[in-house]
Amino acid sequence: QVQLVESGGGLVQPGGSLRLSCAASGSMFRTYIMGWYRQAPGKQRELVAIITSGGTTNYADSVKGRFTISGNNANNTVYLQMNSLKPEDTAVYYCNARPFGVVAASGSWGLGTRVTVSS
Repeated sequence: QVQLVESGGGLVQPGGSLRLSCAASGSMFRTYIMGWYRQAPGKQRELVAIITSGGTTNYADSVKGRFTISGNNANNTVYLQMNSLKPEDTAVYYCNARPFGVVAASGSWGLGTRVTVSS
């Protein structure tokens, strides 16, 4: 079982930046996909960005060019650098980890960290 703990959320003004971290512990998969998802009030949870154990990344169109996902295999930590934040980025951000071949919904989830973009 993999445990995930997110940190780094908070209140930021439009145009500002935040860096989220997700620390994984437990029996980590040898090959895996880790990612960030978010859920805004009244909306479904949506993909933000994912990174594979091999370093391949993918982003939602809404965050391309503004967000960067990166990983540190040595300490099983994934980061999400968020720049040029917009009010519509306001959401609870969740970290997810799963082995290849498993859908995100069936993977491990953190408890989430709240990001609020407001002036």
